[in-house]
Amino acid sequence: MEAALRRELGTSVLRPAGHSGGGCISHGESFHTDHGKVYVKCNAKAEARRMFDGEMASLTTILQTQTVKVPKPIKVIDLPEGGALFVMEHLDMRSLNRHAEKLGIQLADLHLHNQKLGEKLKKDANAIGKSEDQMDIHFVEEFGFNSVTCCGYLPQVNDWQQDWVNFFTRQRIQPQMDLIEKNSGDREARELWAQLQLKIPSLFGELKIVPALLHGDLWGGNVAEDDSGPVIFDPASFYGHSEYELAIAGMFGGFSGSFYSAYHSKIPKAAGFDKRLKLYQLFHYMNHWNHFGGGYRGSSINIMKNLVK
Repeated sequence: MEAALRRELGTSVLRPAGHSGGGCISHGESFHTDHGKVYVKCNAKAEARRMFDGEMASLTTILQTQTVKVPKPIKVIDLPEGGALFVMEHLDMRSLNRHAEKLGIQLADLHLHNQKLGEKLKKDANAIGKSEDQMDIHFVEEFGFNSVTCCGYLPQVNDWQQDWVNFFTRQRIQPQMDLIEKNSGDREARELWAQLQLKIPSLFGELKIVPALLHGDLWGGNVAEDDSGPVIFDPASFYGHSEYELAIAGMFGGFSGSFYSAYHSKIPKAAGFDKRLKLYQLFHYMNHWNHFGGGYRGSSINIMKNLVK
């Protein structure tokens, strides 16, 4: 690993910096290099490259919005023995505390960024002599992403779709249901999902959804702060419904009332918010069921039962 890092980063210095971490998917460690401190995630699995490429694309896209701080991605490196490394900027982070309210504001700014681009482009459509930076603005009109991203280690289908309900039903819940079917053949889950599919469109009414760039896996373990403010990391990004982001945030704690108040001051709750939040949490409970086993079955089944009533 160290030989590959020295070669790919073009550094003679490579000294552990005493910071290690990571979750249940990858291991991470910080190093001093000729170019400053970097944080390196390591994963030995065959699908590591796909996972890290998706994370790099996610971080790059969030970074371009200049709304909320993320570690700057540097490089994905294949390991000769299999697996991959993902090198990014090292940040001195601590648990989110003082900057919770600021994170709420900045997350809302991230979610509104694409919508504001669309409004600006519409306004400028008849303007004469557009500047170069205006020509570079890219408004995203569909739901999806330009790369496969992984929520945990499972790949997400990010094919572009014009309709959000179709995208979420076919490319988020259905793949999870297919895995549950394959691994456990759960009849009750299958029957409830058949009923729920018919009900989902009614949960959205006349809601107009503009694609929002999402972090995609924003639970309490993927947020922190440094001296400059909040930091988010380990994204699984795509363009989707902004409400989707708050689903996993509410499942495992870590977000204060000030975070939610600040967020909703910029993006108020729309009619039917609470039911849709449960629908979005269903994805994460099913994803956990597929990652960690049947301990998450009960929560998945209960949500489906409540939503089909």
